Amino acid sequence: MKSLTYLDGEWHDGNPAVLGPATLATWLGAVIFDGARAFEGVAPDLDLHCQRACASAEKMGMKSPISAAELEKLAIEGIKKFPSDVALYIKPVMWAEDGWIYPNPETTRFMLHIFESPLPEPKGFSAHISSHRRPAPDQAPTDAKAACLYPNAGRALREANQAGFDNAVMLDPIGNVAEFATANIFMAKDGVVRTPAPNGTFLNGITRQRVIKLLRAEGVTVEEATVTPADLRAADEIWSTGNHAKVMPVTRFEAREMQPGPMATKARELYWAYAKTGASF
Repeated sequence: MKSLTYLDGEWHDGNPAVLGPATLATWLGAVIFDGARAFEGVAPDLDLHCQRACASAEKMGMKSPISAAELEKLAIEGIKKFPSDVALYIKPVMWAEDGWIYPNPETTRFMLHIFESPLPEPKGFSAHISSHRRPAPDQAPTDAKAACLYPNAGRALREANQAGFDNAVMLDPIGNVAEFATANIFMAKDGVVRTPAPNGTFLNGITRQRVIKLLRAEGVTVEEATVTPADLRAADEIWSTGNHAKVMPVTRFEAREMQPGPMATKARELYWAYAKTGASF
């Protein structure tokens, strides 16, 4: 699939080599990224994703070489280099070139990778409870979209796949539900929507926040509260929100078959209607 990378003032085709063995990011993990989407001619909440990318760099001890407004403008420039009917993933990346264990902020570098990435069909997915957990805020840089957080999510996802599931529910350090390995989590019971309250163990996703606002504006009760594995097992519906697939229902949780329900369907419909109100490209 076609991809473009903006690096050092130029657009490059494909996947340019940027990291060397002495680069701090290569061997000590000083990398952040973010992910936005462009599809059907719009890029919902692109500004918020750009703002989060710059904030994540600062939280990791780096210094963003580009402002959020400049990053958004550059992303729009890149989006326009693709056909308007192609779904894209927009991935700003920042990393520290130098430092000792922690980054030298003045050596922060930046690139923007945009590539074709079809939106998954909303057919649903299966999930189970993972044996791998999300870390506490004093154990990892959980307030940033840091690359170093993802290997453990990858272990959870691999474990799930090997057990015959598509995804994994990861718990927080004290055993409550945090999120899926790849996205935030929602459930509905008796017409009330619940999602784990942000407690510092997972990223409070931009799509998550948007779906909460949209549902509440429609009069739906949405509770941000503690969610336990037992709550999920008793739920009428479970679904995910995230940048890659946006809103996706769970159709099997552990041994239990489930159907996409009215709340997950409403959340997806509301999100798509919201996305269409954005600027077109």
